Amino acid sequence: SQAQHVQQSNQYSEALASGEILNNSGTLEYQQATNQVSVSFRNMQLKKIKRAEKKGTESVMDEKFALLFQSKFQIGSGELVITAWALSLPVVVIVHGNQEPQSWATITWDNAFADPTRVPFQVPDKVPWPRLAEALNMKFKAATGRLLSDGNLQFLCEKAFRHSTPNTLNQNEMYISWAQFCKEPLPDRTYTFWEWFYAVMKLTREHLRNPWQDGLIIGFIHKKQAEDMLMKCPIGTFLLRFSDSELGGVTIAWVGDGSDQQPQIFMLQPFLAKDFAIRSLPDHIADLQQLVTLYPDTPKEKAFGKYFTAFPSQANNGYVVRRLVTQVPGVPMGSYPNTPSHMSIQSPDHTRDTPSISSRYLSQF
Repeated sequence: SQAQHVQQSNQYSEALASGEILNNSGTLEYQQATNQVSVSFRNMQLKKIKRAEKKGTESVMDEKFALLFQSKFQIGSGELVITAWALSLPVVVIVHGNQEPQSWATITWDNAFADPTRVPFQVPDKVPWPRLAEALNMKFKAATGRLLSDGNLQFLCEKAFRHSTPNTLNQNEMYISWAQFCKEPLPDRTYTFWEWFYAVMKLTREHLRNPWQDGLIIGFIHKKQAEDMLMKCPIGTFLLRFSDSELGGVTIAWVGDGSDQQPQIFMLQPFLAKDFAIRSLPDHIADLQQLVTLYPDTPKEKAFGKYFTAFPSQANNGYVVRRLVTQVPGVPMGSYPNTPSHMSIQSPDHTRDTPSISSRYLSQF
């Protein structure tokens, strides 16, 4: 590749360029505070790109490029000219937002596992799980402001390897491949482990950041484990978990009265980013009176109250104030604590991994 040629020969020519960049030159300025010279490229724009021929199943999201930075210095009266150059970390060029997840998989794997002395852009095909876990943890912390717990990482390990792994298993001896990471779909799913993780991370960064930082979202937990935890709790106890069946979805699981008046676990149809564009997660929780106590024993007002949206008592323009509220169909407003026996728990989506209850918006005066 061109990057390999530059690195090995220490020479560059315009013929090696893979693209055309506008506003790609600037003047080095001396920074007195740091005793360094630097230049900022504030308006660079990629105008053209020349791609290599793809091999096998390669896609544009797998193709790596690098920016070449170079400068010439004259010392003395010009009798000594020094040329300096450096390659950037790899970049991936995409043309549509739906290419973003796989592109970030390429960059994440390269940034985390490339050897500093490598030939561009070689990376290992498989790595020990603890190294990937560390990379995912750093990535999630940078995006959301809070690290993953040991339990979160255990869940991700099980998901990545497509099976339950006992806690006593020596994970240092477990290797995960690039294909397992972002190429092979998860069992009975149309998306990969990375696509699922990336969607959860994006949802949390854009819509769940504060509750996540406050530790109010368990998130990374299996459905069966959530059910077992809630069955030991009073009616109205709930928790939040990331959906297995929908990319970028978070669902509310709670314990309520079943049709036989015995405790039963219900799963609300997952909320997606489009739902939070209408109403925030805390406001959804405030609306649903079936939800009383955040697992294990925190009243929901104490947990989420500071994020509830204040509802004005009256408008100042002569109109009657209205607001959107979330309601489970078949459940009258103010019906807690009993969950009606005629509630439908059939999922509207046959691809879901668990029956779920749908919710809807009502306009309330």
